[in-house]
Amino acid sequence: MKKRNKIIYWVSTGLLSLMMLMSATMYLFNTAQVSEVFVQLGYNSRIIIPLAFLKILGVTAILTNKSKVLKEWAYFGFSVDFLLAIEGHLSVRDGEHFGAIMALFLLIISYSYNRLVHQEANT
Repeated sequence: MKKRNKIIYWVSTGLLSLMMLMSATMYLFNTAQVSEVFVQLGYNSRIIIPLAFLKILGVTAILTNKSKVLKEWAYFGFSVDFLLAIEGHLSVRDGEHFGAIMALFLLIISYSYNRLVHQEANT
């Protein structure tokens, strides 16, 4: 059971991390296009660069597991980001909310199995 839980944790966390790093890269290197989308969604485009760095820091906090508190904050920050993305896309009815729903799904799995894996390691 422990091995299965670790595999599920690492696959979901890896896919989530990949999505966040790809998103951060797009925010940093394609800022003009991302800015248009943010404005359409009703968000201020000045948050794009800070959000990109926060995504990178969040992935780092989750993958390195150096601080339990930072890891919890990273999961929380990603959940807020995904919920706002879902809400924004649904409100403008552009049909682009599925990526955020998938990210939220991966986040829930990663978070749940993170707790299981670390709980099993302590027993």
